[in-house]
This record gives sequence, structure tokens and C-alpha cells, in this order.
Amino acid sequence: MREKLSKLLSREKLKNTLHTILEFLFNPPLLICLGIAWLITNGWSYIVFTLGVYFDVPLMIGIASAYLAFLWVPFTPEKIITVIIAIALLKRFFPDDERTLKKLQNLHAKYKVKAHNAKENAKTTMQEHREHRTTTCTSKKTSVE
Repeated sequence: MREKLSKLLSREKLKNTLHTILEFLFNPPLLICLGIAWLITNGWSYIVFTLGVYFDVPLMIGIASAYLAFLWVPFTPEKIITVIIAIALLKRFFPDDERTLKKLQNLHAKYKVKAHNAKENAKTTMQEHREHRTTTCTSKKTSVE
């Protein structure tokens, strides 16, 4: 157990993974697209709220604060939508940024494999559960008779 844990958390592997994640996240084209996407999904409400307070416009304050209240509710899909918009903008504005797009394609392929494996595991688990239930039920019937 300890050997598996030490392999999993080896310093070199952790360092490489952290480097890959930071290199991906702090990529200038991706940061620009994330900033634009954030302005589209959230930023406008912060700007409108600030301007509404500064110029004392209740309508601006009301609309922006209602949207901001919605954003702060748990489980809003805003972050997912922001990332989707950022990826679309990245493909549109920076089609030559092969490094970032390749990493996104690799992540997508990994996710597909993991989702497929999880689906197969769930199927086999359900099948085993059904077989166990039918065996248990038939053994109970024979013991009662």
C-alpha cells in the first residue's frame, strides 16, 4: 500500500503534472480567451453594477445585482459555460495555437476513455448484482420449499 502511494505521489511525477497544468493554464492565448469569456458571462454584471453605484442608477444596480445573486448560487453552470466559450474563442481567434489545442484534444480523448471505462464497469457491476440477486432469490425459494 505504501509503495503504491509513494509511486502515486512521487515528487517527480507531481512536479511534472503541476508544470503541465500551470503551463496550460498560463498560456497567453488561453488567458486572453478566458478573460473575454469571463467578461461575456460575468464581467458585464460587475461593470454595470459599479457604474450603477457610481452614477446612482437604480435600474443598473437592480439588474446587475440580480444577475450577480444568480451567479453566487451554488451549482450555476456559469463556470462551465465560461470555459466552453473560452475554448470556442481560442479555436476562432488562435487557430494556429497547436500546443493548447493539442492539449485540449488529449484531455478530451482521456475523458472519453475514462467515461467509456466507467460505463463498462457500471454495466458489469449491474450484471453481477442481477446475477447475485437471482441466485439469492432462487436459493431462498428452494430452502423454503
